[in-house]
Amino acid sequence: MKRIKIGDFFIGDNKKFVLIAGPCVLENEESAIHTAQYLKKLTAKLKIPFIFKASYDKANRTSIKSYRGPGTKKGLAILKKIKEDLNIPVLSDVHRFEEIDAAAEVLDVIQVPAFLCRQTDFITEIAKKARVINIKKGQFLAPWDVANVIEKARKAGNENIMITERGASFGYNNLVFDVRSLPIIRDMGYPVIFDATHAVQLPGGEGMSSGGQRDMVKYLARAAVAAGVDGIFFEVHRDPDKALCDGANSLYLNELEELLIMLKKIDSLIKTTVKK
Repeated sequence: MKRIKIGDFFIGDNKKFVLIAGPCVLENEESAIHTAQYLKKLTAKLKIPFIFKASYDKANRTSIKSYRGPGTKKGLAILKKIKEDLNIPVLSDVHRFEEIDAAAEVLDVIQVPAFLCRQTDFITEIAKKARVINIKKGQFLAPWDVANVIEKARKAGNENIMITERGASFGYNNLVFDVRSLPIIRDMGYPVIFDATHAVQLPGGEGMSSGGQRDMVKYLARAAVAAGVDGIFFEVHRDPDKALCDGANSLYLNELEELLIMLKKIDSLIKTTVKK
């Protein structure tokens, strides 16, 4: 298993899972900093390695009328402030070639959105410039197809690769999570993250926006950690019902601690008895 250093910790060492968490999209600087501060304090208390995530431009919203974020320049400035002032690694996704250089200067992890995971030139360009690349497995890919995606990043000279599973298309406006995908992808030798909040999304399910099943997040997260996943990805918000993006599948910030405590117990049990 490839071990990747991010900040002052490693992911992929089979010792503990890493938490990637934050709002779906940056709404404003104040709320982003508040969320990052809360998550840093919580993860320090629970001794869980932490990466803050938030999108600065959600270019793949259901409707052209949907809120996308503050944009590249302002959004990266907010993420840089969080990174430097709070001393935590930051992750965000890029959607265009024109963003890559600016993103690489700030982000500890550059994420390839699920819909772009087969775009060869895009993946290789990010891999050339990113410290760490996190590729979201597309809803349309089988687990074994990920080997080809990994090879594209490796051929560009980057071995710091993470893969995030977020479910597979299941009929119209629905996803299903097959836990078998986690060990299949992990056997390829790179850390695997499970995106527990996007896995319960109902893409386009509300017509002008996506729906979600927030109450199912904890069950899928438990299953993923029991399968030995290297990291868990949550989108969180102080008031998800008022979130400007993906509120239906985001977790309440103040309910996260109880779930993380449970996940730590499962993770400890699995990783002290199973060496894989």
